Formats: sequence, C-alpha cells, structure tokens
Amino acid sequence: MPAEGSDKNSMSTNEEAKFKSGFINIIGKPNAGKSTLMNALIGERMSIISPKPQTTRHRIMGILTNERFQMVFSDTPGYVDEPSYRMHEAMNKYVLSTLEDADAFLWLINPFEKSPDYAALLETLSNIEVPLFILINKTDQINEEVLNEMKAEWSELLPGAIVLPISALTKNGCEALLLKLEELLPEGPMYFPEDQISDRLDRFFISEIIREKIFHQYQDEIPYTSEVVIEEYKETTTNLGVPIARIRAYILVERETQKGILLGKAGAAMKKTATAARISAEEFLGTKVYLEITIKVVPKWRDDERMLKRLGYE
Repeated sequence: MPAEGSDKNSMSTNEEAKFKSGFINIIGKPNAGKSTLMNALIGERMSIISPKPQTTRHRIMGILTNERFQMVFSDTPGYVDEPSYRMHEAMNKYVLSTLEDADAFLWLINPFEKSPDYAALLETLSNIEVPLFILINKTDQINEEVLNEMKAEWSELLPGAIVLPISALTKNGCEALLLKLEELLPEGPMYFPEDQISDRLDRFFISEIIREKIFHQYQDEIPYTSEVVIEEYKETTTNLGVPIARIRAYILVERETQKGILLGKAGAAMKKTATAARISAEEFLGTKVYLEITIKVVPKWRDDERMLKRLGYE
C-alpha cells in the first residue's frame, strides 16, 4: 500500500514546470524605443540610447536567464524605408533576418509616429506562426482614450496578435510582458551560459559607448557620418597592481570639416566626448580605463562595400 501523501507528491513532480527558452526579436520603426525596451527587459545597458533616430546600427542580443527560462532578445536597427547608403541597406538586412529565426516577435509601436506605412510588414507578420506581440509604447505620454483606440485598431489589423500597452522608459508593463512570454515560449535548452548577458564582446560595447556620446554631444550630420573602431583593447594592471583596461579607438568620418567639428576649438569638444566615454566605460567594465581616441577621414565610407564589411555591416 503506498505511503500516505505519495499520490500528491507524484502529481507535484509530474506537473513541475520544465525549463523554457527561446529567441525573441524586437522590431519597429526608428525611434520606437526598441533599445530602451531591451535594456529594461534585461536589466542591463545593452543598447545605446539617444533621442535621434537610427542610433542602433547592428543587431545586438541581450540574454535574460533564471531558474525557469532563458530569453534571448534581439535589438535591431529601425527599418529605413528609403535607404540612402549601402550602410542603410545593410541595416535593413539585419531587420529582415529577424523575420526568419524567432520564437516570438515584439513589434514596438510609437504612438506619435505620423502616418506610418505598415502595409508590407503587416502582410509579412500576418503569416508568421509564432506568438506576435504588438507593444504600444510610451503609454506614460498618452491618455487612456487614445490608448484604447490604438488597442482596438491593432487588434483589428492583426487579430491573432497579443496587444499590450507598455512604457519602456518607466518599465511599466515589462513584468506582464515577461510573464506572458514565459507562458508562450517552448520548452528548450539553455543556449548560453547562465551568467552571459550578450553575444557581443566588451570591445563592441565600448565602441557603442563612444558612439552614444557622439550622438548626445553633436548635431546635424556628425552622428550619422561617424563610426567608432576599437584598434586595441588590453586588460592589464598598473605598476601598483590596479586592474586597468587600455583602449585605443578611432572615429571614422567622411570629410575634414567633420573632423574639425568633432575636435572643436583646441580639441575641447573631443576631450569632452572622450572624458564622458571613459567614465561610462569604467562604469560598464567595473575597472579603471585609459582611453585614447583619434579621428580618421575616409570619404564616402558609408557606401564603400569593403569598408562596410570590415566594420561588420555585411
């Protein structure tokens, strides 16, 4: 005769939740808030943020792992409707590639975008066979009436989608989103070590930190014609045994006039940029940083196929 309570214990074991995992791709137009959302979901600063569109240029993975699941989020560049350069075409390829390899999609909507044309993307997403979330972002800035109208509109446009209001900036709705994702993701293995939070190396994030400072400090064409390359990255110690990261980087621009703007009078603007980047790099790496930044002029690099390949766009 079975011991008292054995049936209950057996049921508990059988119903124990199995580990879930999956790849979740974040898509949307430029400036929808994709990078802010991924940072909020991961709880780490994976993607750089600025109020200017097209800040994100590469596909970046952020990995969230606990004892129940591993969610691998992809932050992608905003889709450029009319690419002006080969670089824009390469960025669009990143976006299109996300439509092929996901276990769930998060389509982030900016409620303030004027007359968006979603026809092509609607046709594509209406045929996907994995969970699709329509996330109406920036709900901290719109009233309830507008939000309800948008929810009804998107529920009609994509009847099979899950429409959720969210504020990536305040993280309102993020917990509800994670719970729903956990519910819908398939059972699966842990794809990355549990302490890994991205597929990118530290040197990539340092280049992004420098580029973020350029987006914040300079106006007009400078942020869009600039690229940052890490020439050297060494983790060593000082004579006193203090850990330090020694980093040499250069900023790529297309014209001498742009180099002059980056430098500023007597190099003051560049010094300000480098100091802000060093402080953020030290916060990110958790160690002292020696950062040296120079500027190189390469005409029309954004249309140079060989240069784009070297920079990781192809």
